[in-house]
Amino acid sequence: MQRKTKIVATLGPASSDQEVLNAMFQAGVDVVRLNFSHGKPEDHIQRAEMVRALARARGKTVGVLVDLQGPKIRIGKFEHGKIALNNGDSFILDADCELGNQERVGLDYKELPRDVSRGTTLLLDDGRIVMWVEEVRGNEILCTVKQGGALSNNKGINRQGGGLSASALTDKDMEDIKTASELKADYLAVSFPRDGGDMLLARRLMQAAGGKSMLVAKIERAEAITNLDEILDASDAIMVARGDLGVEVGDAAVPALQKRMIRMAREKNKLAITATQMMESMINSPIPTRAEVSDVANAVIDGTDAVMLSAETAAGQYPVEAVAAMDRVCIEAEKQYETGFSKQRLNMQFDRVDESIAMATMYTAYHLKVKAIAALTESGSTALWMSRVNPDVPIYALTPDVSTRRKLTLFRGVYPVNFKPATQERETVLHEAEDELRRRGAVRDGDLIVLTIGEPIGKSGGTNTMKIVKVGESRKTTNQ
Repeated sequence: MQRKTKIVATLGPASSDQEVLNAMFQAGVDVVRLNFSHGKPEDHIQRAEMVRALARARGKTVGVLVDLQGPKIRIGKFEHGKIALNNGDSFILDADCELGNQERVGLDYKELPRDVSRGTTLLLDDGRIVMWVEEVRGNEILCTVKQGGALSNNKGINRQGGGLSASALTDKDMEDIKTASELKADYLAVSFPRDGGDMLLARRLMQAAGGKSMLVAKIERAEAITNLDEILDASDAIMVARGDLGVEVGDAAVPALQKRMIRMAREKNKLAITATQMMESMINSPIPTRAEVSDVANAVIDGTDAVMLSAETAAGQYPVEAVAAMDRVCIEAEKQYETGFSKQRLNMQFDRVDESIAMATMYTAYHLKVKAIAALTESGSTALWMSRVNPDVPIYALTPDVSTRRKLTLFRGVYPVNFKPATQERETVLHEAEDELRRRGAVRDGDLIVLTIGEPIGKSGGTNTMKIVKVGESRKTTNQ
């Protein structure tokens, strides 16, 4: 059984060695994530080049996702690295403080005093430390500790319920977008977008830098949930980033929001990545916990396009084992995934011929129980529309365009194939596509397949033909 759900793995010190990276590809990595919160631009460019070189050597297509750092909403550093806070302690968050102590600490985000007032609840270190704002005095925020514990350098700050005014795109992000464009990132993830405007700005900056990345909105703020419709409209994909989101909206709200976000993404022909702590214990353990297995499986059953590993592969002791564990959990969960042609799709009207062909293909494939779909595509749009319909049948996206193949690595149930027909004659191209599926072992004589193609051949957005074929039948006709 081929795995439909894609695996995104973050690169870092634990996965920068070519031997380890090759083993991760063998275990099932589809997309690598370059975390721009760490490292220099030249390091990321070298890693992207290494990934693509190793993938080519294996005859595999691997996508590259660049993840922007976003605003650093963090405290500063302490004189001795960390302090211990008790419930009821007074503590000051001071935008002017250079080195913290038991009484106060500085802020990387200097605008925080303007974003809070008496009664605001601040959550530090992913909610492990809770502070209640008593008073704002200039650049000082006077707080009472409601939930204490150890607090160390550079821990993050969230405002309960959201409302921080920090721009999603910092000066660093704007420079990093240029680097992402230089290394030809297939996906560009924007951290902490508040609304569709943040994503539109990122797209303009990316295009101005000559990039062609698909945009991923990381849903991390409470405001992003309110503005989810417009964010989806302005993006190509969303990431269900459950860490910061869970701190702002409350951990109990996250599972239902995850299901809602994945459903909305599919309805709008967008992609969804589920991330954060999916197999966190595998940073130090060769096997996941049963709770982590259930978490990954539920994301698959929710319909996510991809599941993501972060520290597990970037800094963990078992990066290859983490990928392998995620692979086997996804495959098992997909057996329980409800497939079919949704009524919502049946009731839709389509303005484009190529989208209509894609939907007709999926309807036909579902009712005829075909073995495979071969979508000859230039841009990948036809394959995207097909993959939104909960298909049980594998979709082979045949394209000569390497950048399209790399983008397809994130589409659930879609398998990119390097396909360069020797002619522009339609029937010959379709025969070659059939032969390609047979060569890959995807089909054999007697199987039904559906092929889609556009004329003129090679034109993006031109899919206008669907053909149902019994494998091997054309050869019998030719021989007779």
